Amino acid sequence: MPAETAQNLEALASQAQTLMSVFTKAGYDAVAPSIIQPADVFLDVIGESLRARTYVFTDQDGAELCLRPDITVPTCRLHLERYADFPATPARYCYSGPAFRYQPQGATASHPREFRQAGIERFGDPSREAAEAETVAVVVKAIEKVGLKEWTVRLGDLGLFSSVLDAAGVSPNWKKRLDDAFLKPLSFREALKGFASGARVASPGIPEELLASLQRDDWEKSEAAVAVYLEENAIELLGTRTLSDITEHLIVIAEDRQEKPLDARAIELIARYAEVSGPATTAGDRIASLLKGAANGAGVALETYDRRLALLANAGVDLERVTFSAEFGRTLAYYTGLVFEVKSAGLDAKSPIANGGRYDGLMRAAGANTEVPAVGAAIHSERLLAATLKGAQ
Repeated sequence: MPAETAQNLEALASQAQTLMSVFTKAGYDAVAPSIIQPADVFLDVIGESLRARTYVFTDQDGAELCLRPDITVPTCRLHLERYADFPATPARYCYSGPAFRYQPQGATASHPREFRQAGIERFGDPSREAAEAETVAVVVKAIEKVGLKEWTVRLGDLGLFSSVLDAAGVSPNWKKRLDDAFLKPLSFREALKGFASGARVASPGIPEELLASLQRDDWEKSEAAVAVYLEENAIELLGTRTLSDITEHLIVIAEDRQEKPLDARAIELIARYAEVSGPATTAGDRIASLLKGAANGAGVALETYDRRLALLANAGVDLERVTFSAEFGRTLAYYTGLVFEVKSAGLDAKSPIANGGRYDGLMRAAGANTEVPAVGAAIHSERLLAATLKGAQ
């Protein structure tokens, strides 16, 4: 990766200008969301992994703030400021600027604490698969414009995974647990083994009467009961865990105790689906064959998959460079459908040049009164520069 020299800073500035030019010509409005953001919005939506890596501080007025760990959420908030009454108003935005994340293994050139993102966000577009295909195509066009010709795209689909769970006939509680586990690809298979034997969430020291009193459909009463328990036992809310987080965790434990072990046939179907990986052009047929005869099927999701590939091809994306991995899921918890990443052979596997996906629920989490169709992507500017320089050697 390039060092922070004056020459490289100049190269990054030139690269950012080129990327933004591609974005604006594609119809995206250039914006510059604030670097300092309200912490609660981020901590509620970005998931455990990134939550622990967000720089949070309190100002002199007592407001809890953070340095933005990505620029998607700030762009959502900017859109809401513009269209508070009609958040589903179609809009496209692009940006280029710094973001900040703590690196638990130590900051490196590939994973610095302060890094640059150049990205696009698209809100309110009802043409879902067309918007997704265009997002991927614009990102590919942008990285090629700055000189990177060797790239590959990996697709995943959290919505398709959800459809597979429906086809397997799993209960809502099991589905929630499997969805949560799926966001952690490295531990998903181990979790699946545990679910086959009915493994339950550990609850050491939690009184049975407290668990018995918790009900999801009476959230206010449940949260109050948890608050009383914490106060009586002098347990303080520390770090980024909120009362709502703790209540949710305890309700999951309470619900889990009522569940039977996950059906063996469902386990087999989910495990076989998770093994699907390879060229995107053949993955759909493999999944269709796997789900053939399943009680609930997944026809709509598979039709969506095929339509998206056709739109990608029509947008100029070379499908020979596109793969699909059923087990691929982003660590950001707000993604709800398509997820993707762009890689270069010149960088390690854990350092994609760009990534993104669909996040229809994020606008509501950011304060909107409804869900808003949304899809976007961000390019890691330092990685793109490094890959471009290596490709030129």
